[in-house]
Amino acid sequence: MEHIAWMAWTLPTAIFFVMLSLTLGVMTWLAAAYPEAERVGVLRIPTTRGDRLFISLVLAAVIHLLWIAFVGIDAIATLPIGEGVEISSLWLATVISLVSAVVVFRTV
Repeated sequence: MEHIAWMAWTLPTAIFFVMLSLTLGVMTWLAAAYPEAERVGVLRIPTTRGDRLFISLVLAAVIHLLWIAFVGIDAIATLPIGEGVEISSLWLATVISLVSAVVVFRTV
């Protein structure tokens, strides 16, 4: 177990992978139930749902890396659960990433 001790398996990490799995599951269902033709958006190149998902995931990674570099991950609040659960400022980057994913899916 020591060889994977460096991995940050935290609640936000678990939520990320659960949401990613759900997203891929829903997109697979959508592809089977509602086949999609390529669409031309603001980038002026034909894109599919998969392309837009890839763009939004890369954008989310960039947003989070920039957030960590310039803002940090300090706690912004402490929930009164047990000894106090701290909420990282990184959750704000996650909200920004979700909003940007919606924008990408609607406009690209």
